[in-house]
Amino acid sequence: MNPALTQIGAQMSNLTGVRAIMKDIIETLRAGAGQQFINLSAGNPLILPEVEQLWRDCTAQLLASPEYGEVVCRYGSSQGYAPLVEAIANDFNKRYGLNLSDAFGNGITERNILITPGSQTLYFYAVNSFGGYTPSGELKQIVLPLSPDYTGYGGISLVPKALIAYKPTLDIDEAAHRFKYRPDFSQLSITENTGCVLFSRPCNPTGNVLTDDEVKKIAALAAPYNLPVLIDSAYAPPFPALNFTEMTPVFGDNILHCMSLSKAGLPGERIGIAIGDEKWIEVLECFQANMSLHSSRYGQAIAAYAINSGALVEISHTVIRPFYQDKFTVLETSLEQAMPKNLPWFLHRGEGAIFAWLWLQDLPISDWEFYQQLKQVGVIIVPGSTFFPGLDQEWGHKHQCFRISLTGTDEEIATAMQRLAKVAEEAYKGAAVSA
Repeated sequence: MNPALTQIGAQMSNLTGVRAIMKDIIETLRAGAGQQFINLSAGNPLILPEVEQLWRDCTAQLLASPEYGEVVCRYGSSQGYAPLVEAIANDFNKRYGLNLSDAFGNGITERNILITPGSQTLYFYAVNSFGGYTPSGELKQIVLPLSPDYTGYGGISLVPKALIAYKPTLDIDEAAHRFKYRPDFSQLSITENTGCVLFSRPCNPTGNVLTDDEVKKIAALAAPYNLPVLIDSAYAPPFPALNFTEMTPVFGDNILHCMSLSKAGLPGERIGIAIGDEKWIEVLECFQANMSLHSSRYGQAIAAYAINSGALVEISHTVIRPFYQDKFTVLETSLEQAMPKNLPWFLHRGEGAIFAWLWLQDLPISDWEFYQQLKQVGVIIVPGSTFFPGLDQEWGHKHQCFRISLTGTDEEIATAMQRLAKVAEEAYKGAAVSA
């Protein structure tokens, strides 16, 4: 007999977004019966030897430290492990100087920082603190200013109808088979009914990087209503620095700069970081105290060593970024060689993250059907329609896109793109014959 669930229990026990696809992928791999798959669906970063060694070295430092017992054998502050909070404050003040001073007066202080059990938890705290129903019964919306965006945003609000997303404009270079999403400021609405704004930069799944001007314009639209703009910087500099185009974090009075150490090699330790005005940080810290006390102190302690020594920033720039940037180059080169020139395929500009985003314009079958056909030739990618949380209006584009992970070998990526090109050609050809 199934357990009796509350409305929230039923909602939170559902598989949402890409997680439903991942269930199908796991079942496919288990039932493969000897079939070899090139699996380019993963959001898990690869274990790079230099990165793993960094965390081994930091662990050795912690084990040799008199602080070890205090770190792992005692509870800590809900705000975070003090040496990590201090390390982040010192690093960001030194690294970004006037940017932070302009936002927080005399530079960032410990009270401007919160450490959470991963950034997904951080967004759960935030959207349910600032979005949803107010005590007087008003609905405050959680605005995603540019869709597609991270699929995980679709399951974090306890009031699902509070989440609203806006279609982008598309810059298309037909000759180069490239395109880029941009916020459509003629449609974007941030009002007294908005509770908070949330977007990723660089973006999972597209690799899109909003410009400084676009970020500042969004923050300016939110400023009159005294609401926070959360910038999901899980792929941003200074670590893991998975930006392939020049970008600098943007700070401001109403901006919450949100980071993660997952793509810097610590996904298992669940470390999220929020930097912002104390009034926002205090709300989120109280939420955390009620929900989980604090994040893992072991992960925080070794992260403090890596940041203070400069090793984390160094390895982000010299190992992590070039590794995935090279993978993107392999993918786009392979697509250019394999894809028929007359097909309307467009690769999103590779500006960051560990994914590529492919749009097959006017694809005559759905993204789910294409995904199934691609599995038949031993390639697994992720249908794109799972990456439009909050965008309820019908839009054919949602069913024509795919997220491709850059976590395969060069040979696997090249082979997968060759097979994908053949499946795409057959799909368009089949539609032409039927017509």
